[in-house]
Amino acid sequence: MFSFKELLQSKKGNPLVMGILNITPDSFSDGGCCFSIESVSLRVKELCDAGADIIDVGACSTAPGNVVVSKGEEIERLKRFLPVVLNTSTVPVSVDTFRPAVARLCLEYGVKIINDESGAFDSGMAQCVNEYGCGWIFMHTGGKTSSETNDYSNGVVTNVLEFFADMRKKASNYSIAEERLCYDCGIGFGKKRQDDLALLSACSRLSDDYRLLVGVSRKRIIGILTGEENPRNRVVGSAAAAAALAQNGVSVLRVHDVKETVDAIKVTQAIKRGIL
Repeated sequence: MFSFKELLQSKKGNPLVMGILNITPDSFSDGGCCFSIESVSLRVKELCDAGADIIDVGACSTAPGNVVVSKGEEIERLKRFLPVVLNTSTVPVSVDTFRPAVARLCLEYGVKIINDESGAFDSGMAQCVNEYGCGWIFMHTGGKTSSETNDYSNGVVTNVLEFFADMRKKASNYSIAEERLCYDCGIGFGKKRQDDLALLSACSRLSDDYRLLVGVSRKRIIGILTGEENPRNRVVGSAAAAAALAQNGVSVLRVHDVKETVDAIKVTQAIKRGIL
């Protein structure tokens, strides 16, 4: 039985760092970098050595403008690379997917967390999560993709909080324990850049009642704030955001650059404590 609560307790007040592993040719900042057995194995080892607490595998890119691959293609990529990831990783593995059938396949391989990108509650996914005792991450999308935006009449923060409350209630109806749940505010999905910034600014509020995951690494809001058009040049801005979010109660930081994030958190946490 997986527990975010137990994993966080081992961090003694620091957030979990989730290292991104995209086994796709078209992800927005690292597409094609890990699309061979050797490169995947090396990348997993690199992420673990850098201090990742979770490896997050994505086989279906949700980058702006991309066409969602078929279920068959997503499954073929996972069948090819997931055994390598699981055999190499020294930390729990999660998989990004919105498809219950894909989630079930991954859980049978030994994945511990389903990072659900659907933006909606799915009874099939709930049954799968309940059956395997895995962790479950809900992502808010406002019913839109990363290429679309939504208008939030009561404000994006209120909408996200309402979504989180609804997901928690529905998961409880399936007897899924709260310690197995995590909530992603969905930076860049169904949101304008001002919405993204509003959510980042409100993380201390969002994390008051929810185990909060934030994935802002190399995203468009970082590009706007730093003036960097190339996502690969947004490492420093992303690490700065992660360090700030760690001070505001965020439980999980989903990042491309694990070492830079871990170092930034170490320094800011030491400054906050005032002791070595």
